[in-house]
Amino acid sequence: MRRAVLGSLGFVVLGFILFGLTIAPFASRFVGHGTAEELARRPTISLSLLQGLGLIVAFGLATWIVGIKVLRLDLRDLRWRTRLGWARGFGAGLVLGILPAAVAMLLGVIAGGAAWMADKGSLSEYLGRVGIILLVLAPAALAEEVIFRGVPLVLLSRVLGRPAAIVLVSLCFALAHVTNPDVTSRALGNITLAGILLSLAFYSPGGMWAAFGAHLGWNMTLAALGAPVSGLPFEIPFVDYSMGGPAWLTGGAFGPEGGLLSTAALTSAIVLAVQWVRRDPT
Repeated sequence: MRRAVLGSLGFVVLGFILFGLTIAPFASRFVGHGTAEELARRPTISLSLLQGLGLIVAFGLATWIVGIKVLRLDLRDLRWRTRLGWARGFGAGLVLGILPAAVAMLLGVIAGGAAWMADKGSLSEYLGRVGIILLVLAPAALAEEVIFRGVPLVLLSRVLGRPAAIVLVSLCFALAHVTNPDVTSRALGNITLAGILLSLAFYSPGGMWAAFGAHLGWNMTLAALGAPVSGLPFEIPFVDYSMGGPAWLTGGAFGPEGGLLSTAALTSAIVLAVQWVRRDPT
């Protein structure tokens, strides 16, 4: 137990130290100098992309140093190499993430008065914007998977067992979102469920690639269909999604992740993911 805790903490601390060393020399080029008002008006796409890529590099190095060199884990232990392969694993994960997100939004239309509405802009502008958002969300999703479903989950699973480790890591995953805009206790509960779903994808035949695909599929579906992602709104031309209400049901300003409809959708996806995990003898 001591080795698992120290290994997990060492991994996280080293990762953020490397992140600071990786991103600090370049961040000023994207942020620059000026008043708070001037900085607020500047585009943040480049900085968000830099942050995601920086986290991947930093925690990738931390995985190699702590996980592989110190703790002697290999790519199979860390679920990068599985029998399903990276392409099929990622594709299956995408479906696992897209479906509950789309179902939660559709249930909002049926039961909560939510609606998709036409917005300013053309279809080509919409597709271009979705492509930019995908460019930002993909490295962020992969980085979070490496941080939470990488070394810590593997180490803790060995001493606590998978169920307890999955719940513990998922709670930490939820707490990492506690400062997001308009967050509620219900939203944190749903993010915990999302963490459980992603952890199950990690232990599925698709491994880390499935967890990455499910994370990206969930976030990208919400963003592309006009809803906030964990309280963070994305400006999408051509289409808009009105959340409807009440907020406890549909999610309100936090987005679908804050409502009971997402609780139902995520719980159903977890049940399916459990069956998928049982197909992997490892």
